[in-house]
Amino acid sequence: MAKIRAAITGVGAFLPEYRLTNDELSTMVDTSDEWIMQRIGIKERRILKEEGKATSDMAVEAVKQLFKKTKTSPDEVDLLICATITPDMPFPATANIIAHKAGIHNAWSFDLNAACSGFLFALATAAQFIESGRYRKVVVVGADMMSSITNYKDRTTCPLFGDAGTAVMLEPTIEEVGIIDYIHHVNGLGRHHLHMKAGGSLRPASCETTKNDEHFVYQEGQAVFKHAVTGMADVAVEIMKKHNLDSDDIAWLVPHQANLRIIDATARRMGLNPDKVLINIEKYGNTTAATIPLCLYDFEKQLKKGDNIILAAFGAGFTWGSVYLKWAYDTPE
Repeated sequence: MAKIRAAITGVGAFLPEYRLTNDELSTMVDTSDEWIMQRIGIKERRILKEEGKATSDMAVEAVKQLFKKTKTSPDEVDLLICATITPDMPFPATANIIAHKAGIHNAWSFDLNAACSGFLFALATAAQFIESGRYRKVVVVGADMMSSITNYKDRTTCPLFGDAGTAVMLEPTIEEVGIIDYIHHVNGLGRHHLHMKAGGSLRPASCETTKNDEHFVYQEGQAVFKHAVTGMADVAVEIMKKHNLDSDDIAWLVPHQANLRIIDATARRMGLNPDKVLINIEKYGNTTAATIPLCLYDFEKQLKKGDNIILAAFGAGFTWGSVYLKWAYDTPE
């Protein structure tokens, strides 16, 4: 019997209209376009400014676009998984809100929190339901409104993040395409270097935590950079070695878009030429769970059926992982 694999059959995305440029940021904190570009590689980032809008609203627009592209009815969806660290509210799950707003009535749904590795962890989770034969259509959302937890008085973190919503469709295939394998890792000690100090059960919200700006991203930059460079590169090389792939076999590396130097280091470890690396960090910044599918969306027309693609990410927690897949379709011009 032919092996069932989970294949990405479509990608949708939504980006807010407002562009927060480096020049504008330099009027808010002590920074400059030159400083940000040299150290991070970000030129601008999208920010969701509309009052009353949240992560779910961006995700819903991406899901609706995905349905249109894949000619899918909301009632056909069996499961929706939302990777996010900026839920609309602590509960219920943002995935449930997305499903309701998108008219998905026959599926169950849940959130998954793995920070910048969230999309890869959710993709691997969703693949199990497809590979088992239980479900035929699973939507994986990667969406974050990072502006809601970014401190625009902190020059070390405010240049990093942007907002976006993305969604991919996973469906079964017996062709030699789809998700071949994945390798994921975690190390809870990383929580000391990258986290949000308050708002959970350890330090519930209070006047003190609000006054001390403890409801924003806190990052120890050097420690995170060191672990990210090693972790993301190591896990990408690990999955290549596991499947006897060399750099000539790889069509594309799709890395998490957190820092251009981390991306470059990963590509060098893999022995890849720069023209095999998909990069859009300069336009959007770090949109956390949305970065990898946003790259797939931006470069979809360049991806060809059968292309060997490595996805790689590193995030808070620490979490890191890689996915090896063969692209499942050619995008019509």
